[in-house]
Amino acid sequence: VLTTLSFDRQFRDQYFDSPDFILTLKDFWLRCREGLWELKCPAVSGTTPDNDTETLCTRYREITSLPLIQSEVSRIIREHTAEGSESNSSQREQIDKVAENEDTEICSADDTKWLNDLNLVCFAEFKTECCSYTLEREAGAVRVDLDQADFGYCVGEIEVLVPEGGDMNAALQRITGTAVELGKLMFGQNYRFFFYAKNI
Repeated sequence: VLTTLSFDRQFRDQYFDSPDFILTLKDFWLRCREGLWELKCPAVSGTTPDNDTETLCTRYREITSLPLIQSEVSRIIREHTAEGSESNSSQREQIDKVAENEDTEICSADDTKWLNDLNLVCFAEFKTECCSYTLEREAGAVRVDLDQADFGYCVGEIEVLVPEGGDMNAALQRITGTAVELGKLMFGQNYRFFFYAKNI
């Protein structure tokens, strides 16, 4: 079933958030992988899931441009700070400074000043061994990642990329079909699977 091994590699991930987890509690995930930044954001579907397939499948939008990441993170924290009754002016000034400088040298991938300004700290760091497979289907390719973290956790991801405005229901059906196949193939193995339909 797993027809093509796309790659087999190791990498180190660091996840960042505020001390009170403003981002992750809103389902935003800020990651630095081998020096490359990514912000995974919940995709807004505009509809309420009406079946088990849609409920099981998580939809995310991924941002990989550091200036855009800084802008989005600043917005989220700024809105959260504005909502809190205990917010202080100095924190708002630091957040605004990051937003104002998002097109300057502060956006350097090697520069962590913006993390300090937004009070972001690394709350998780681990190494992962990843095997990625591509399943070719008539409707398009389906990607399956099998990851094992250095603390023993195993996770599988079934992923379909969907263009903006693309047919999300068709993607969900492809994911479901792949999950059924893998359920038969990998029965008894220690992997917990997640299902992703990503907007590109």
